[in-house]
Amino acid sequence: MKRSTALSLPNLLTYGRCLAVPAVVGLLFWPNESWARWWALGIFVAAAITDYFDGYLARAWNQQSALGRMLDPIADKLLVAAVLMMLVAHETIAGWNIWAAIVILLREILVSGLREFLAELKVSVPVSKVAKYKTTVQLVALGFLVAGPAGDAVFPWTTLTGLVLLWAAALLTLWTGWDYMRAGMRYLVED
Repeated sequence: MKRSTALSLPNLLTYGRCLAVPAVVGLLFWPNESWARWWALGIFVAAAITDYFDGYLARAWNQQSALGRMLDPIADKLLVAAVLMMLVAHETIAGWNIWAAIVILLREILVSGLREFLAELKVSVPVSKVAKYKTTVQLVALGFLVAGPAGDAVFPWTTLTGLVLLWAAALLTLWTGWDYMRAGMRYLVED
């Protein structure tokens, strides 16, 4: 009898990333409190690290599951979207920089919809290397921005570094979004 993978370590890491979302959001409700920013950063970094290890361990230990494949990208998108929204709400991301956040959010919604549509057609669109780089740059950018003003007190260019990396992530987001659209285009255009 095959053991259930619902409580495998890779899936537990993914559940932890989902639980990190309300914790980080809750801490970001205190935007002017340095302690809240540092705690939010700690939880965010732990969640970002699990993004790498859940997939790696699932493959290494042969514990891949349908639940993990479904929940992993959802956990990623929840974490990124919630943090972006909080950073915009508290004006860590403001002015023209909001466009970088909008590009990232729109691409996530577009690619999710495209993947769902293609899944109905039994078409798989694998994650590209550039998409993995995009995720890494995005998570590092958000880490700097979560530290924000608290980080600026230690390293004066924390927020600026985060904003520059956010724009780099937005450019990679456009590139990977186009790649996904191009890959799915032949299934979208009907004769």
